[in-house]
Amino acid sequence: MALEIEGKIIRKLGVQSGTSARGDWSKQEFVIEYQEGNYPSQVCLSVWGPDKVKDLEKYQIGDKVKVSFNISSREYNNRWYTDLRAWKIEAESHIAENYTTGFAPTGVEGSGDTYKPNPAEAASTNHGYVAEGSVDQVEDDLPF
Repeated sequence: MALEIEGKIIRKLGVQSGTSARGDWSKQEFVIEYQEGNYPSQVCLSVWGPDKVKDLEKYQIGDKVKVSFNISSREYNNRWYTDLRAWKIEAESHIAENYTTGFAPTGVEGSGDTYKPNPAEAASTNHGYVAEGSVDQVEDDLPF
């Protein structure tokens, strides 16, 4: 199952490498921040193989990207580990404007689902949306 997410790279972790029964391997993890509803969310993805690690070097912290990835899980000693493995990373110039207006991840490829909050609706439903310079600012009830 292939998924896509759009957001901003906020962290790149160090390259990990080693040797397994199948030969040499390398991977690098990176964190994307994306807008989900009114609050930003973060997700850690990984790239595997020297070619993909080299492709990730092109992108810097703060770059807006669109990442295509697969989800896989495996069991080890009665514990399950889930991996979000990126197989394509693209720079997105139009994400910068959508990112601040509440653009949500696209979900399944081709779905195009987006959430763009309406300030009047959010105020009337008390969802905590606060428009910049709004006179009718709604207080959120989150403890942080």
